[in-house]
This record gives sequence, structure tokens and C-alpha cells, in this order.
Amino acid sequence: MNGLDWAVLIGYFGVMVAIGVWSHKRVDDVSDFFTAGGKMPWWLSGISHHMSGYSAVMFTGYAGIAYTYGVTSFVTWSFPIALGVAIGSKLFAPRVNRLRSRLHVASPLEYLKNRYNLPTQQALAWSGMLLKIVDVGAKWAAIATLLSVFTGVSLNQGILITGAITAVYCTIGGLWADALTELGQFVIQLLAGLSMFVAVLLKLNDKGIGLLGAWDEPALHGHGKPLVGPYGTVFLLAFLFIKLFEYNGGMLNQAQRYMATGSGRQAERSARLSALLWLVWPVVLFFPMWVSPLLVHARKPDGSDSYALMTEQLLPHGLLGLVIVGFFSHTMAMCSSDANAIAAVFTRDVAPALSRRARSWGQRSGLVAARTTTVVFLGLSMAVATQVNSPAFKDIITVVIKWVAGLMGPIAIPMMLGLLRPFRRSGPTAALTSWALGLLAFWLVNYPINWNVDGGVPLQYQVSVPLAVSLVLYVLVGHLKPEDTPERLAIIERVNTDDDGSSAAAAAIPTPAGAGDDVVGTQPS
Repeated sequence: MNGLDWAVLIGYFGVMVAIGVWSHKRVDDVSDFFTAGGKMPWWLSGISHHMSGYSAVMFTGYAGIAYTYGVTSFVTWSFPIALGVAIGSKLFAPRVNRLRSRLHVASPLEYLKNRYNLPTQQALAWSGMLLKIVDVGAKWAAIATLLSVFTGVSLNQGILITGAITAVYCTIGGLWADALTELGQFVIQLLAGLSMFVAVLLKLNDKGIGLLGAWDEPALHGHGKPLVGPYGTVFLLAFLFIKLFEYNGGMLNQAQRYMATGSGRQAERSARLSALLWLVWPVVLFFPMWVSPLLVHARKPDGSDSYALMTEQLLPHGLLGLVIVGFFSHTMAMCSSDANAIAAVFTRDVAPALSRRARSWGQRSGLVAARTTTVVFLGLSMAVATQVNSPAFKDIITVVIKWVAGLMGPIAIPMMLGLLRPFRRSGPTAALTSWALGLLAFWLVNYPINWNVDGGVPLQYQVSVPLAVSLVLYVLVGHLKPEDTPERLAIIERVNTDDDGSSAAAAAIPTPAGAGDDVVGTQPS
């Protein structure tokens, strides 16, 4: 990097902070901070939903998969996301939006206290928060790894720089700041991605290799196969189910994008836009990674540094800075949205169950608590980031694929399926059983069983078994011990009734209900 690249990077950081300051004026209460008051346009919500699913892991961990295996990086990652979000646009997006407009909640998990009971809500809230700390920690480590390649700063220094900048704008500006910075980050990503795509095409042309002829090169042998190595059919099917739950609300931050729109129909349009972007745009981003063996020799065994090495060799200064900004934009988009989501879960779900004082928070005190929680979450995730590549967490892609994908199912299944009428018989017993035994299955498959199987348990089963166990138990226990009380059925009907004449006034949310309250959303909508 030279002075021009640094100017681009510092300018980007300055713009992010400025957006946070501007967004601060639009945040008057907890509803604005967590769900933009239900006033976000569907197209902004869709772009924000799409961008908050990226991070620098794509340019490290998935770049390594693309370098080693080729197009399977798209087939088993972004394609399942696109398909899952498309299905969820009809199945989940409108219902998640109605959690805000009908039940007047600000956290995606807030409705679980009445859909199931308080212990179920707390189990999912605590496990979800802990998982997101690890997940976001891997994202900080990924961007710090890239920063170290370009600038030579240490891993911990890179984590501190990116985390501190993110903390400023997302803490003061809330979801509005997240969405507006993600819009800017989308534009940056568009310019950076196209620049890299063109640079790779020109370099291949200099070598006398055409766009289609590249696949016949010996270095890309097998790179055109959709399913290869550990990424087989079972892995693809498991990832499709995981992404269906994860990107439609199981990740919490994605649910907030649906909740931020004005109605269920707008949330549906938002999801469709995001699905289209997931289907088309990653192809442009992945192509340079697929052909990277023709242009660079990765220094790391997993190839995770291949994309960074390629950008250094192919792009002139200025454009190099723009691509580096693109790396930052991905990670900061996801981490800031995760921080906002976890702050919502803690202040709306966890704190009222722990403290009587928290149950009486007003709008001002609730907003202070939300911002404080955001800073604490970012600090904890940055601390975890320093432990990535340790014996406990191993490499970045292991954290993202094994831990996050493997643990997402047990946490997301009760939350997401609890919205749907066909699963109305599944109550707290089914939810807690599927959650607990799903987590147990993850531990057994990934550790004791894995240690005792020659060569270890294949990755596809490490991520699919916990999901399958949770799904089967949630349905089975619900049929064996139905708990569809009138109160729970009323909650389900309120989020399933297709009446989207909701107004901005319906977005108002009350002071957090007490931990012993039985009904959410008794206010008229």
C-alpha cells in the first residue's frame, strides 16, 4: 500500500463515522435503534440484508476453498443462501415483520416468551448470543488477516482498528447507521468487485488464456465440478436447510431487516431482492478466486491468502485501496448488524429476566442500555478474535463452517418454525428438547465420535447431524406432547394473518414487559 491507498482507506473510515453521526439524529427510542421504527424502504432493507451476510471470510476462508476446489465455493455457499432466502421471502419474511407490527417487539426472540415460555426464550437467547460472539470473532480475525497482508500490522492491531471504527458508527446510529453504511458498502463492493474481475480477465488475456479456455488449464483440473472434496451432496442439502433458517432470521440480524420494513409485503420484496443479489453477484466476486491458481501461488496451505496476494499483484494503487476498503466493508457490515441484533436480544429478552430494574427501563434508559450492550458485545467478540487459530478454535473457516453452521440449527429451528401454523403443536417441551439434544449431537459428532473415527467424521455430517436431530425432535415431541394452548395459538395467528395495512404507528413498542408477563402484543395494532 502507498499513500493513495491509505487515503482511500482512511477516507472510508471517516465516511462510516459521519454516517453514524448523521443517523444518530434519527434514533429517538429503542424502536428506532433496533428496527428503524419500521420505516426502512424495502429496497434499502434488501440491500442491507444482502450485505450483512458477507464478511472478509469470503476473501480468506472461501477464497481458500475456491483456490483449492473451484466452483463448489459458490454451489455450496451463496447458491444455498439465494435459494433459502427466496423460499423464506414467502415463508418467513412477512411473519418476522409482523412480530414488530403486530406483537410490538424489538428483538426477534422477544416473542418466544409467549410462544413457548421464559426458560425457552432464555435458552435460545443465551446460546444465540454466545454463538454470535464466536462467529463475529472469526470475522474480526479474517479482516485482520487481510490487513496484515497489505500493511504488516499485527493480528491484534488489525482487530482493534476495525472493531473500534465499527463500534463508533453502529453504537450511536443503530440500525439506520448499519443500513446506510451497508448501502455505501454495496456501492464500494460493486466498484471493487468489477475492478478485480476486469483485472483478472486482462491478466489471463496477457497469458493467452481465454475466459472459457481457463477451465482446460491443468492448474484448474476439477475446478469446474460443483461438488467435490468434503463439499458433497449431503453437505449441500444440509447447508440449504441451515441457510434457510440462518438467513431468514436465525442469525437475528437478518430478521431485523425484515422487521425494519413497513409491512409484511415490503419484507417479502426485500427478501426477494436479497435472494437475487445472492444468486448473481457472488459469481462476479468468486470468478477471480476460481482462476487464482493460474495467477498466484498461495503461501498458506489452505489457500486463504490467495485473493489478497492476487490483488497486490494485479491492481494499481488507488484501486488496491478500494478493494481493501471492500474487504473492510463486508466485515464491518456483518459485525455491526450482529452487534445491533445481540444488543436487542440482551436488552429486550435477557436483562428483563435478570433484573427488576431492567423491566422498568424507559425509552432513554433503554437506549443507553442498548448502546452499552453493543460496545460490550463488540469488545467480547474482539477478545475471541485474538484466539482464532488457537487449539480451541482452529482456523477461520473451521469456526464459520463447523461451529456456526453446526450450531445454527438447534438454535434457529424453534425460533423460525414456531412462527408457522403446521408446527403449532410444538411447545416449550419440543423446543427445549430439540435445542438441548441438538447441541449435544453437535458435541458428540465433532468431538468424542470424531476422535474415535479413523480419519474423523466427514464435514458434511458434522454440520448436518445437529440440524437433523433438532428438526426431528421438534416435530416428533410436538406430536407426542402437544402444547398448543389458546394463548400460543393466538400468537401464531397474529403473525400468520395476511393483513398488511399496518401503519407507522404500529411500529411503536412498549416498555419491556416483565419476565412474568404472559401476553405480548395486547396493544391494538
